[in-house]
Amino acid sequence: MPPPPPSGPSYDAPYGGMPRAHPQGTIILVLGILGLLICGILAPIAWVMGNNAMAEIDRNPTAYSNRGIVQAGRILGIVGTAIWIIGVIIAIAS
Repeated sequence: MPPPPPSGPSYDAPYGGMPRAHPQGTIILVLGILGLLICGILAPIAWVMGNNAMAEIDRNPTAYSNRGIVQAGRILGIVGTAIWIIGVIIAIAS
């Protein structure tokens, strides 16, 4: 005989389950940090990947739970790109 169903609230979400982390969130954050601190060429990559991931999250906001991580990596990519461009301009000018 099967066990009785649990009493209380049902955790079977009718709209696709619990939100999950965006699969590229951690990669974007790591690329943003590395682009800012170590290798400037990684910063624009983090920026572009972050823009794409943010667009996916905005299309379906209930599906993903790590918008903040993606946004932080994207912002680090923007800042790292700006610093990298300034460094390249200074290197060319000198």
